[in-house]
Parts: sequence; C-alpha cells; structure tokens
Amino acid sequence: MKNLIAFCGLDCEKCDAYIATKNDDHALREKTAKLWSELNHAPILPEHINCDGCRANGRKTVFCENLCGIRQCALKRGVTTCADCKEMDTCPIVGAVHAHNAEAKKNLKL
Repeated sequence: MKNLIAFCGLDCEKCDAYIATKNDDHALREKTAKLWSELNHAPILPEHINCDGCRANGRKTVFCENLCGIRQCALKRGVTTCADCKEMDTCPIVGAVHAHNAEAKKNLKL
C-alpha cells in the first residue's frame, strides 16, 4: 500500500491540499480554502491548506491533524490504516467515507 493512502483509504496524492503543498500553489490553496469553508461552514484560510499526507510525517491541515475522527481513532488503536481494524466493515465513521468514495475502500485492500 502506498504511504500516501490515508487511514480511511483516500488517496492523499489526489487531495488539493496535498497538491497545493507539494507544488507551493497559492491559487490552489485559495480555491481549496474557499470550497472547504463553504462545505464545512467554517472559516478556512489559504494558510491552513498545507498537508504532506495523512499518514506521512510533516504538515497536516487543521481538520486532518485535530478533527478527523478516523485519523484519531486509527492513531489511538495503533493501526496502519482502517484495513487493519477488525471493525472497519461495521464502522459508521469510515463507512461514511466509503459510501461516497468506493475507491477509498479499494485502496485499503491493495
């Protein structure tokens, strides 16, 4: 499994925060901050859009670092990804991600 697959199975290499960080793309940071602010009804600024990947060492967005229940659960359980958790198939938290992104669940099976 690639290191840039998040605990939930999302591919960090396809995330606009990751792409903006790797390319130092301020325009993409602005676009992503605006979209995420609207989607989450929260004040997200371009300077908040910095991430080196969910499971990678380094920078994380505020959401990924502190608010993502999936990441917090995986760290607490000491699993590499949700695929290592015996409760993954019945977990409502990661299930919500997989319901909207079938590729994420497939990524965990690689």
